[in-house]
Amino acid sequence: MDIIVDTNIFLAVVLEEPEKKHIIQVTPDANLISPEVLPFEIGNALSAMIKRKTLTENEALEAEKKTHAIPVRLVAVDIHQSLKLAIKFNIYAYDAYFFQCAKRMKQVAKELNIKILE
Repeated sequence: MDIIVDTNIFLAVVLEEPEKKHIIQVTPDANLISPEVLPFEIGNALSAMIKRKTLTENEALEAEKKTHAIPVRLVAVDIHQSLKLAIKFNIYAYDAYFFQCAKRMKQVAKELNIKILE
């Protein structure tokens, strides 16, 4: 099963957040998919944690390394369409990238007659 995953999922796993166990339980055989901006967003989130002093520099660098061990397929998204989505729903463009990715995957799945869980 393909699952669109966002930055929070990766950070929860590598930073040993309480949600980690549940995330691993519900995604054992899943194909993780994310927009190609994921590594940049992870870096941005970790740098913000350093600024807020919730992580040390070494913890952030180690966490970023750990994200590379999580298999994920990065896919291109249409920035223009994502921006339009962000404007329409008054959300951040980074969030819209994930929705655009999910929308694209849903469209392909329908064309291939693949069952979609909603």
